[in-house]
Amino acid sequence: MTDKPSLPQPRSAPPSPADDWVDEAEVEDFKPLTREEAQQWRARQPQMSAWLVVRWQLALLLIAPLVAWLLTQRAAVGWSVFYGGLCIALPSALMAYGLTSSALSRALGKAFPGMAKLSLLGVFFWEGIKVLLALVMMWSAPRLVPDLSWLGLVAGLVVVLKAYWLSFWFGRRQPL
Repeated sequence: MTDKPSLPQPRSAPPSPADDWVDEAEVEDFKPLTREEAQQWRARQPQMSAWLVVRWQLALLLIAPLVAWLLTQRAAVGWSVFYGGLCIALPSALMAYGLTSSALSRALGKAFPGMAKLSLLGVFFWEGIKVLLALVMMWSAPRLVPDLSWLGLVAGLVVVLKAYWLSFWFGRRQPL
């Protein structure tokens, strides 16, 4: 008799940590919050406003060019930093207005109360407008700002973008 080599038998793989995680997720029960628990949870969460971000952006838009001008003693750098910050602050203010105060947002809110899909659609619409306006402003920077300093423009963009973190940090109602 000849011994034929046997085919390798498939082995079961050892359980991975991901398998344990999936099992735990299936075992845990989901418990919806009661109305009172949901109200308490909302009261503990920070209330963020788009206008709070815009206010921080405007504050940085006024401070950053002055600091740049004082450090470099060149007005062109100060104007470049100002315009770079304006490329962020102006579109953000337009988006905040569009989401909170525009006639379109008020009309949709009254016509379709509680429609989350329309609210999300509004956010996407105004975010698109914001991005397009920022791109057009940056594209036109060499024509609008005499002796444009590209480094100053980028510095203004970055500094004013940091307003999101400042508004988050200082806008919370409760300390960590």
